[in-house]
Amino acid sequence: MVEDDPKIAGLVEAYLQRAGYQTAVAGDGRTAVRMIRELAPALVVLDLMLPELDGREVARTAREESDVSIIMVTALGATRHRVSGLEAGADDYLAKPFAPSELVARVRSVLRRTRPLRGDQVLRHGDLVLDPGRRTVRHGERELELTAAEFDLLYALVHGRGRVLSRQVLTEAVLRSPSDEGIQERSIDVYVRRLRAKLGDDARRPRYVRTVRSIGYRLVAE
Repeated sequence: MVEDDPKIAGLVEAYLQRAGYQTAVAGDGRTAVRMIRELAPALVVLDLMLPELDGREVARTAREESDVSIIMVTALGATRHRVSGLEAGADDYLAKPFAPSELVARVRSVLRRTRPLRGDQVLRHGDLVLDPGRRTVRHGERELELTAAEFDLLYALVHGRGRVLSRQVLTEAVLRSPSDEGIQERSIDVYVRRLRAKLGDDARRPRYVRTVRSIGYRLVAE
């Protein structure tokens, strides 16, 4: 957990430990980057407003160097602040003030999505190969480094086999947590932009993800 308020950090850490998680706390952004490199955590609970280096920069650095899951925590309630956190690489977000029990539930939800699932069928679409059991995606000869949310988004689109999926359906597949409806819709657009960038896809001439105006997205037919 990256939090510069010792009282909040101590309270949340106690709840996470009670839920069975091993924890470590960083009080500023630079220390957080160092600890992420050294400890290779499964998930980072990351405050947006931090000394030394803000949460967006920590998230961008972590995302460039690993596939660690990130839950962004922010006291800034404006939609643009939450969207900027998602664009930096966060998988989910939570606004302050929050109940520690809700954060624990979000942690469980994100980690559940990142753990291997047994028995799921490998999906193929063109040069994409999705293995839900290992939660990996191969794009031709290379393996893509996708976040949990990006994997879930791509899986939903490929599994939909060309059907148009509304933003609401994709939100349920990706975020799986209650939040403001307007923010959810903008969040899905952020995830799609991130996914397209990793696929080398062009929104104007899509090879993989096509926008369906006013509705949502669908997979481009092979």
